[in-house]
Parts: sequence; structure tokens; C-alpha cells
Amino acid sequence: YKMSRLSAAVPVEEYLAESHVLFYLGDAVNQLLEHKEEYTQFGLIRYFAEYFSSVKNSNHVLFREFNYIRATPHNKASFIRVFWRCFRQIGKSGELLSVQEYRSLLQLLCPDFSMEVVQSAARIVLMDDATDCLMSFSDFIYAFQLQFYYQEFLESVLVIYQDLLAGKSPNTVFVPTSALVEQLPSVVVEENDKEEQQRDGVEACLLADCVDALCDRFKHSHPSRACVREILDQTDKVSYYSFLMSLAKHEAINQSIGALPSRAELFFDPEMDQELDKLIAQISVSPGSNSSGSAVGGLKEVQRRASPRRNIHHRRKMEVESDGSTEETDSSEN
Repeated sequence: YKMSRLSAAVPVEEYLAESHVLFYLGDAVNQLLEHKEEYTQFGLIRYFAEYFSSVKNSNHVLFREFNYIRATPHNKASFIRVFWRCFRQIGKSGELLSVQEYRSLLQLLCPDFSMEVVQSAARIVLMDDATDCLMSFSDFIYAFQLQFYYQEFLESVLVIYQDLLAGKSPNTVFVPTSALVEQLPSVVVEENDKEEQQRDGVEACLLADCVDALCDRFKHSHPSRACVREILDQTDKVSYYSFLMSLAKHEAINQSIGALPSRAELFFDPEMDQELDKLIAQISVSPGSNSSGSAVGGLKEVQRRASPRRNIHHRRKMEVESDGSTEETDSSEN
């Protein structure tokens, strides 16, 4: 986190809450205690230095459990970026994949990744139509970014949207607080209601006012009010999924998250291209290697090089290595 946050003008409690330092410190201690014999031989100072270096460089989310990668905005942004860097070649080839195939890719990085998040992202792309359709990587990843990074916010917006759709006045619409987000029941919409929802939508100005009120009291991450207003001011009526698609495509929202490049540069990553070229060269000269085994080994090598410390979850020994990255992907650090 930037040094400006350490100024006397920022209260200690506020800094700790925004930076999630205590969360990371607690996780580092838990990991150390769980694998005490393995890591104490490297020294405690070195262990903590490696742990927080990986957090800073956004390499700490590889192979971690789902509850960990979604625990902080920085973790979410880091995971989105890792997913993009590992699998952007799929988009570069123009291949279309199904929901299940995208989930399989995500599970290579996070074995217990939630299918619900993947399905919700697919609904944004497909406007809540049949989610068994194939999707391009570029369409999916920006919808996935929105769904994963702003999940709590989107769940609250859906509650507001359905109240407006049911004909409630803005004064009686239920605006969830952050404390109630986790308690919201899963919303089931009948097929007839879905058709009406897509056809008619709600008054965009009313939804804008209610979302603005939500932002007043919302403690989780949410898109900027200016971006929300800009999208909703462009139409008289809006459906829930068309609103989400506009959010997913909005470049200012993408920049504020800080995990992905613009659409024009989505498949441009010179650093990773160099790594892949090296791997391809190694595979091509490797005697007696078969293509499938080499491909799996290559993926593992890319994942190792992406992280300055071996994955604690798999109980590998730590090695001092660096990918040279000093990027910070959590926009709250800017």
C-alpha cells in the first residue's frame, strides 16, 4: 500500500480496515503454524517477508481456497488478473467455451471455485438466456470480473430491481445494508417473470436513485456512482442484465478495479509471451517428452514463475524467486 496512507491524517483503525493488514497477518500466522516444521527452517523474518511480498505482487492467491480469494478486494483483483494471464491464449485463439469449461479453468487455480459465480457471469454475457451457450473469452472475463469483484453489490441491486419490477414506489423499496447482504435469500424468478423482466425492465431514473441510496450505506466494494449514473442516464428503461452488461463493458469501472487491461489490449502481455516462448522452446528440445505431459508441465512452470513463493497449501518449500513484477492490482491502493 502506498505510503500516503501512513500519514497522520489517516486514523490507524481506518488504515487497518482499508488495507486488511490484520487479515493477511492472521493468515500468515495460520499458515506458519500449520506448516511450522517446514517453514521455520527458513527463518521467520524471511517467511513473513516472502508472504507479504507475494501479497503485494498479487501472487498469493494461486491454489488457495475460494473463501480466501474472495476475502478482500485485493485478493479478488489479484485472482482475476492471474486468471487472465494464465488463460488469455484461449481468447487469442478465438475459441468459444461453455460455462462448465470456464469453471474447469478457474478450478485449476482454485480447486473449490464456486459454480454459482461462473453461472452468474454467464447470465450477464447471455442476458439471462440459456447458460449452456458458448462464450468468447473476452466477453466472459469482463462479466466474470464484474460478478466476482462486486458480487455483494450486485446481489443488493437485484433485490432493489425486483422490488421496482413488482411496482413498489422508490420510498418503499428495500435497500439492503452491507450487514444484510449475507442474509439475502437466493432470488428465484419464474420463467414468465423473466420474460417480462427482459421485455419491460424498470424506470432507469428510479433504479439510479435507489442504487445511489444503496451506495450511501454500502460497506462492500461498489462501482462509482458517476459510472452508474452515466449508464442509467442513457436510457428510459433498463433490465437487470442489460444494466450489468453495461457495467461490465464500462472502461472506467475496469480501470478502477485495476486487474484487467482495456479490451483493445486484452491479449497483449509481452512479459507472459516471453515466458511462453521459453517454455515452448524447452518443450521442443526435450527428449522423449510427449505433448500432453509437456503441456501439463508447462502450465505448472508458468504457475511457479508467477509466484515468488511456493504454494503453502501444497506444502512446498519456499524458494527465493521473483517475477520482477511490482504491480498493485487493487484499485483501492491507488
